[in-house]
Amino acid sequence: MAKPSRRPTVRGRLSVHRDGYAFVIPDEPVQGVKGDIYISKEDATRAMHGDRVVARIARIDSDGRAHGEIVQVLRRAHPSVVGEFRARRGGDYVIPHDERIRQWIRIPDGLAVPKGGASVHRVGAPSLEPHSAEDLEGLIVTAEILDYGGDGDRPVGRVIEILGHPDDFGIDVEIMIRAHHIPHRFPEDVLEQAQSIPSPIPAGEIARRRDFRPLDIVTIDGETARDFDDAVWVERLDNGHYALQVHIADVSHYVRPGTPIDREAALRGTSVYFPDRAVPMLPVELSTDQCSLRPDEDRLVLSVLLEIDSRGDIVSSGFTRGVIRSVERMTYTAVHGVLEGDAALCDRYARLARRFEMMRDLALILNRKRVRRGSIDFDLPEPLLEFNEFGEMTGVTRAPRNIAHRLIEEFMLAANEAVASHLEAAGVPMIFRIHERPDPKRVLEFEEIATQFGYSLGAGPAPVKRFRETTVALENPNLTSRNYQKLVAKIEGKPEERILSYLMLRSLKQARYSERNLGHFALAAPSYTHFTSPIRRYPDLVVHRILDAHLDGRRYEADLRGIAEWSSETERRAAEAERELVEWKKVRFMTGRVGDEFAALIISTTRFGFFVELEDLFIEGMVPLEMLPGDRFRYHENTRKIIGERGGREFSIGDRVRVRLDRVDPVEKKLQFSLVTAVPSRPRVRKRGRRQ
Repeated sequence: MAKPSRRPTVRGRLSVHRDGYAFVIPDEPVQGVKGDIYISKEDATRAMHGDRVVARIARIDSDGRAHGEIVQVLRRAHPSVVGEFRARRGGDYVIPHDERIRQWIRIPDGLAVPKGGASVHRVGAPSLEPHSAEDLEGLIVTAEILDYGGDGDRPVGRVIEILGHPDDFGIDVEIMIRAHHIPHRFPEDVLEQAQSIPSPIPAGEIARRRDFRPLDIVTIDGETARDFDDAVWVERLDNGHYALQVHIADVSHYVRPGTPIDREAALRGTSVYFPDRAVPMLPVELSTDQCSLRPDEDRLVLSVLLEIDSRGDIVSSGFTRGVIRSVERMTYTAVHGVLEGDAALCDRYARLARRFEMMRDLALILNRKRVRRGSIDFDLPEPLLEFNEFGEMTGVTRAPRNIAHRLIEEFMLAANEAVASHLEAAGVPMIFRIHERPDPKRVLEFEEIATQFGYSLGAGPAPVKRFRETTVALENPNLTSRNYQKLVAKIEGKPEERILSYLMLRSLKQARYSERNLGHFALAAPSYTHFTSPIRRYPDLVVHRILDAHLDGRRYEADLRGIAEWSSETERRAAEAERELVEWKKVRFMTGRVGDEFAALIISTTRFGFFVELEDLFIEGMVPLEMLPGDRFRYHENTRKIIGERGGREFSIGDRVRVRLDRVDPVEKKLQFSLVTAVPSRPRVRKRGRRQ
């Protein structure tokens, strides 16, 4: 009888590289292991990208890197796969759109075109009426997986959707929705419930609420916004303090726990926003009608009422159910124009101009308070994709930001923090928005790069621990958000600001939801939650229910841990889908610009070359080592520099270069550039040797 293996096993998520090999990202750190567990190309075929698996560690190298093998799949990530249909003599297949899914899906005879009354959903090509597998050749389809296979067998599936041709308008969004398994069709019972919600609001419901309708409350959003879930009002009090009212759409009044709408909202977790459309969390009857705080219409709200002194401290707080009637649907541009003295806008909004000035003054006070306590404020430019009337991308610009954006952000932050602090002080179980301390390894990596620019977070040397031949960075107790804040202020306006801000962000962990309060590092907030967007975020809706129950002296009962974990997962899913689609559109936009030259910034270096970001377009691509002229270049891992062997020419993160677009790979969605010239940028920081 064979002895059972004593090699340790690890649970985690499988991340497959496009070249076939993979890594298991452990749920918990593994003693003696540095980073993730490497899985060979052959062994990685036992599961699909994204699956939760159990891996057995086969060996650990002297540097702490582990090699393993998959022994069990715990949970499948892909009940279906979207890809291109291929009709072949040897059989029909669907080639997954996501290159990280390496397995082709075999479609047996008779399962390419459903028969016997089963319908095939046609999205981009309503005129298509396939009668055989040959009719599907080259089309984008969705295949439901019936059998994941094993021992080298291919997965087996059946076609359930025909989306259309690869170049059809809008097909990219449809692919992203399905590739990330984003629920996008509301079930019939959800639509029926949404359509049955009574309107207008019953008089009895209004009577039991505090009436804010006499106040000139406004919403302030972007020009293209369709749902308005927050409205604000500010007044200067006789004692010199400010009264801030933040009114949030009372979605919890309409969406009751366990109802069809609630189950669907919980499943979606969040609305997903693509450049040209959105996949909402709630049906339009709620998101853009009953729950949307539209002007000149009575709307139910949960209200946060704060009194704030001249230092930004909250003197008193109150929470209540209310009813409002927004007097104006304002935009950031219009409010900014009023505050800048635009004559036409000041005349149009004369009755609100003084109110906006008080909002600006209070927002600046709140911002100064956050700065004092160490809150990090990365005010990086956001890319804004531009489209023509045919839906074709025409360019990328910097998204506008002004004081109107700032004041809404400050008011929402204040409301979220007030709700969290109030409920926590009352001992009420709830969902927090947490942001944990940075990963020590990432902080160490950032410090190594920042030093090359002459900067540091200034927290002193981080403690380290030796394991075999591996040095592991430990958490630095002296590092606080204030260290980040000071460095952000120090590099503001400098040529290296963008690259160092980008690297600082990478050193921080991702915020998430939790039933345990671990604080919010970036905001330097001891207690924080999400309360202000219940139309588009499920955790906010749950926090509304918790506050609503607390107002009645009750306690809301729910699986808060499960809700927090799932909400964090759906948030990451949405962010990844949004990012991938934007990158895809950028690559397609660049197809017609092969041969053009661009000013760029080196944002990372690897042994294959360096990655650049085009300065005016926020578009990334790679310059391979072999495309660097005049020398033989090699990557030096200890300094993260690419250096010529003969001439010693260096390329480092933060260098400005001029590049030419050589190739666009629409399949892998990658851009390849070659170097035209390097641009003199910052002086190098030379380390002085010690005097002997």
